[in-house]
Amino acid sequence: MDLHEISVQLQAGKAKIVKGLVQQAIDEGVPAQEILEKGLLDGMNVIGEKFKNNEVFVPEVLIAARAMNQGVALLKPLLAEAGVKASGKVCIGTVQGDLHDIGKNLVKLMLDGKGLEVIDLGTDVAPETFVQTAIDQNCQIICCSALLTTTMGVMADVVKAAESAGIRDKVKIMIGGAPVNQAFCDQIGADVYTSDAASAAEAAVALCG
Repeated sequence: MDLHEISVQLQAGKAKIVKGLVQQAIDEGVPAQEILEKGLLDGMNVIGEKFKNNEVFVPEVLIAARAMNQGVALLKPLLAEAGVKASGKVCIGTVQGDLHDIGKNLVKLMLDGKGLEVIDLGTDVAPETFVQTAIDQNCQIICCSALLTTTMGVMADVVKAAESAGIRDKVKIMIGGAPVNQAFCDQIGADVYTSDAASAAEAAVALCG
């Protein structure tokens, strides 16, 4: 079974074909972890790179992610059985007062595509919710998104809430969104700022490693 074919079909967004190929690989006894890494995640990594270089755009990313999810759904029970753990755990959300979620959703897809476990808190998320989720779920990273200059300040509150809760040394805080930049990241004491979703996912993997 050529796992590269799964990657190729995933990049083309062929969800049905991907699902069939993943099932075929399972039937042939290929380990679930191998199918995940060499087939699905490999394909999503290529899409992530192309997205970063403006060679593909949001619709292609969404279609590829849908194909990936079809394959992952078949592998999940097998990965659990084999005791395979995600390489890291992240909670993500758009900060309080902000209802924009396209950027956040893209980052979530890219994080999924890197094999991280992602808890999506949605939009309009209070600083305490980010911090409590990180504590309860044992997350290594909190990812905050904001699209409005008026809500950027809430990211500083997330950093402060993590400090107050005594988890600041255990949890990395990543921020992103149109009005956010590296200077702002430094100013509020967050750990990482990235300008695009693919870079965010790479940074998250590095932090979890």
